[in-house]
Amino acid sequence: MGKLFMGFWGVVFVGFLVLNKWVESYEYEDFLFNKTEGTLFYGASSTTGDISLTPLMIGLTLIPGAAAKGAVCLDGTLPGYHIHPGYGSGADSWLIQLEGGGWCNTVRSCVYRKTTRRGSSKFMEKQIPFTGILSNTAEGNPDFFKWNRVKLRYCDGASFTGDSEDKAAQLQFRGQRIWEAAMAELMSKGMRNAQQALLSGCSAGGLASILHCDEFRTLFPSSTKVKCLSDAGLFMDATDVSGGHALRDLFQGVVSLQGLQKTLPSTCTKQHDPTSCFFPQNVIGNIKTPLFLLNAAYDSWQVQSSLAPPIADPKGLWNDCKRNNEKCSASQIQFLQGFRNDMLNAIKGFAASTENGLFINSCFAHCQSERQDTWFADDSPLIDNKPVALAVGDWYFDRAGVKAIDCAYPCDKTCHNLVFK
Repeated sequence: MGKLFMGFWGVVFVGFLVLNKWVESYEYEDFLFNKTEGTLFYGASSTTGDISLTPLMIGLTLIPGAAAKGAVCLDGTLPGYHIHPGYGSGADSWLIQLEGGGWCNTVRSCVYRKTTRRGSSKFMEKQIPFTGILSNTAEGNPDFFKWNRVKLRYCDGASFTGDSEDKAAQLQFRGQRIWEAAMAELMSKGMRNAQQALLSGCSAGGLASILHCDEFRTLFPSSTKVKCLSDAGLFMDATDVSGGHALRDLFQGVVSLQGLQKTLPSTCTKQHDPTSCFFPQNVIGNIKTPLFLLNAAYDSWQVQSSLAPPIADPKGLWNDCKRNNEKCSASQIQFLQGFRNDMLNAIKGFAASTENGLFINSCFAHCQSERQDTWFADDSPLIDNKPVALAVGDWYFDRAGVKAIDCAYPCDKTCHNLVFK
């Protein structure tokens, strides 16, 4: 039995893989940021692989010069990161993982967020486990385990994009400055010598890895191999179960509150309204740097908080389906198949580029690169017999083109579906 803790996934192997997770839940009327302790089960295979159950724990480093640059968390505290140095053939290779964790879209929800690790470094864990794409073992992370691996903490509430403030509410919206200060810090730590670099991120961090992808490329000379990976960052501008647009309403609040029209990619804002440019489907077509999209076709966060949030489902008709995909009715599955089709249509142009990569599996999951069981283990999710880690590695190192799109649910028996208890 082993446990991953310190605010990340708690992992217990007892026949099934049991995880204690902070479930980010929201009230859509005012989008209050709440946290409820939940338990998640994975109902895939009962084998867990031979990966060590004792994860590498990495300490928090605050960025000392950030305050002078105005690069601070929502509450004005210093931003931070966790780093494990590379060695050998990976000494000049860098992987940057941008942390996720939702957004705040009102003064009230951002003020609350200041009292959490998502808005203040005062509440960040002093150590976190490096697993999955951050693992330091060949068995758990075959292509990147020797690299310099960095986890950049998320404390601005807008996917590292804002640059404004609300003095009355004592809120600093400085995500863009945090990004810039962190990159400058890492360049001074040796990243300027990188021969290979990969910008990655999960959820809100996956969105950030898309929005900052080309900016990341400009940090390095043309001789450096630079690519980007977005995990569970393909947030869709979807119609919810009531016919509304719950996620668009949320994003509109984030964009308006933090004034993101000034910092979102101009290639998008010249053609679309600013809120549309917080949706990846309107951004990915203009990204010049090679980009890999790793996403579940039935992303469990989007099902819960975008397609069927409480405001769109006041009678709770979707509650059972949201907690466990096996309890979805035929009509609910049909609705979710429509969501999958919309996602696949949204990435058709993106997929046409030979430089881009895809791994869209038909699972009810969210963030598959940081968890060991979904990144690389004996029973990892597969498309065409290839797990996520090898698909990403093949794409990054140009060993093979990767455009892996699963058949529709319920055909994939390798999924690690999230089941909320």
